[in-house]
Amino acid sequence: METILVKEFRAGLMECAHSGHIAMVGENGVLKGYAGDPGFVAFTRSSAKPLQAIPGIRGGIAGKFGFTEAEIALMTSSHRGEDYHLRTLESMEAKTGIEESCMICAASYPLDESSHEKAIREADKRKGYHNCSGKHMGMLSYAKSKGYPLEGYEHPEHPVQREVLQAVAYMAGLTEKEIKLGTDGCGLPVFALPLTGLAHAYLKLSCPELVEDPATREAVKAITSAMHAHPEMVAGHGRLDSLLLEDSNIIAKGGFKGVYCFGLREERLGFAFKVLDGSEEEWGLIVRTILQQIGYRNRLTLKKLEDAFPQEILNDEKMTVGRAEPVFHLELI
Repeated sequence: METILVKEFRAGLMECAHSGHIAMVGENGVLKGYAGDPGFVAFTRSSAKPLQAIPGIRGGIAGKFGFTEAEIALMTSSHRGEDYHLRTLESMEAKTGIEESCMICAASYPLDESSHEKAIREADKRKGYHNCSGKHMGMLSYAKSKGYPLEGYEHPEHPVQREVLQAVAYMAGLTEKEIKLGTDGCGLPVFALPLTGLAHAYLKLSCPELVEDPATREAVKAITSAMHAHPEMVAGHGRLDSLLLEDSNIIAKGGFKGVYCFGLREERLGFAFKVLDGSEEEWGLIVRTILQQIGYRNRLTLKKLEDAFPQEILNDEKMTVGRAEPVFHLELI
């Protein structure tokens, strides 16, 4: 039931076609629109990070360790290893007394190109450069605050991971048994669930008043407020997540292998889509097309998306050599 989302043309010939699925839900997770199979089961990858931060923030780590909003935002991030990301992480380490070596994510170089080049010249690989390091530090901080062992925090049976699974299921409107666990690239559990459930979770992130549990509701408010206050922490300069979070009406986060999610507060809608070949290049165009098809009113956000993610395909010399075309139409219910 997959549908083609984007076609790419070069010299007038179709060179690539990117298929996938889109789910759009309203209150109570009711399906409001779709393309392809809205019930397609996909691994969340990093799109789950705002949800994975809920147990720690709900458990009071921000107050206990004096975390700033920037530090809370970093817990939700797939950062690019820019200087301000590293300074924020190091501040969290100093406040908690948790050493970087405690994180199980692999030592790496920054994903940001200029930061990557600088690190190669001046430093060795380190775990703090890993794009998931903020999430790991948040989970370790929660484990320390509860007196749980830091070692083994990545295992599904660890108390922190049990609470994370509960939070993901609750926000998605699912039972824990309806979620299949795998292992993410950074070594932590990752969740496979229907796109409708993921979209439902993002609806609740964008509209915390829809979260019935008071403690979870307050945690969601704190997390999303931090993401809006510091969009650059969630991804980095020029990245889709950060651009969308500049719009106070949108909560957004992508994941590896083509998964993207966002929620709209004013419209009370949640979205999740999966590009089946795992590509991320089409995200900005797909998001802009979805917003256009539902009549999104913030023209500035649409213009930012158009400027940051143009349809023209450029070669290495920045010459226009092709064009990407969205070809899907949301079936509205």
